[in-house]
Amino acid sequence: MEATDIHPSFYEGRDLDVLTDVPNYYSWILEHFRKYLRGRVIEVGAGIGNVAARYADWVDELLLVEPAENLYPRLRGRFADRSHVQTRCAVLETLSDSFRPFDSAILINVLEHVADDLGLLRTLHAMLKPRGALLLYVPAMAWLFGSLDRTMQHVRRYDKTGLTALLEQAGFQLQSIRYLDVLGVMPWFIVGRVLKRRFLNARSAQFYDRWIVPAERRVERWVNPPFGKNLICIAQKGD
Repeated sequence: MEATDIHPSFYEGRDLDVLTDVPNYYSWILEHFRKYLRGRVIEVGAGIGNVAARYADWVDELLLVEPAENLYPRLRGRFADRSHVQTRCAVLETLSDSFRPFDSAILINVLEHVADDLGLLRTLHAMLKPRGALLLYVPAMAWLFGSLDRTMQHVRRYDKTGLTALLEQAGFQLQSIRYLDVLGVMPWFIVGRVLKRRFLNARSAQFYDRWIVPAERRVERWVNPPFGKNLICIAQKGD
């Protein structure tokens, strides 16, 4: 799919439903971001709130931004009873002058959807407080790009060198970057490159979450893998 084919006002979103019930997967990601999720936080590309539901009570104020008009009603309804959470159906650039600066910004599987990823990062840089944190989780390894990526409207997959350079170009200082989910590489390759399937399987995702992720999480706490299905990254705005 070409970047010009992507319309942020609509997202097919079947993968978001499949990934609703994978608590270990989300807990693993948020473990890396936990100490930065405080104060005023913005999540870009919040989808139907699968990630935000797990950390919303950690922060003082939370703004959830989702440009897809078909997903937004579910996001708004999910957080309607939480007074410290605001939701907006909009492209981030239209909101950049509307809010006080944030302590951190979190994007989980979002940056790869954006044609102008550098422009989005520069906008986020301007919206953060001095020393504010940018928390990123993105797909890695370009050779894994296949049918699943195309269905999910991914523009690209990242590597350490390219993502680091992109963040520095946007004005951020890299704090940490590492590969995550090394055991997910082969299943993604088989499903997306060999079998060329277009959608994730809910039962397979739940099996992987229940049995594989906990073991993998324990190992990767002590071993920094040389490759992985995703990159997890923390960057910071300067003083």
